[in-house]
Amino acid sequence: MNPAKRRAIFERFASANPHPKGELDWQTPFQLLVAVILSAQATDRSVNLATASLFREAPGPREMLALGREGIERHIRTIGLFRAKAKHVEETCAILLAEHGGEVPDDREALERLPGVGRKTANVILNIAFGHPTIAVDTHLFRLGNRIPLAPGRTPLEVERRLLKFVPPDYLQHAHHWLILHGRYVCKAVRPDCPNCLINDLCEYRGKTVADA
Repeated sequence: MNPAKRRAIFERFASANPHPKGELDWQTPFQLLVAVILSAQATDRSVNLATASLFREAPGPREMLALGREGIERHIRTIGLFRAKAKHVEETCAILLAEHGGEVPDDREALERLPGVGRKTANVILNIAFGHPTIAVDTHLFRLGNRIPLAPGRTPLEVERRLLKFVPPDYLQHAHHWLILHGRYVCKAVRPDCPNCLINDLCEYRGKTVADA
């Protein structure tokens, strides 16, 4: 895919949705961090239902740590892998308080040292909470990178690096959100909605679906 076509794709995304936002509910970088940790192998909707009560009772790391692991579990037991996630959240709160003054660090290495935080989660925090032009490659972005193909790669890291290289710089800030939303609601894994895709004519996917007769 050539640079002009990539730019045209992001121009359309920007025109259709100038200020894209994620679908997790949060008020502070700490709450975003917790929500993203909880979102692994879970829907944003299920996370939002759980964090509504969790964040009311424990809006910050000090209150969250005071809940204890069982207290955290009580709020998030409807989410898959809730015991492991409660452990990660509890341990993360302890580290934030001991090493970062209770604040979420604006630093990749420090973020990736937190329990339950890998490269993808760190990229989400850096991009959404702190405004870094990073791109977190989840299953949706990996699929789109290879299907459209904006940035084909064999691994999420390959796709991430190629997206950072190929996405026009003026669109990097919001590329993460545009692509996640496009992958979630239009360019779905099974039967993508090609007839209603705003970049259908620019996409080079050979298996495009057609409108039902």
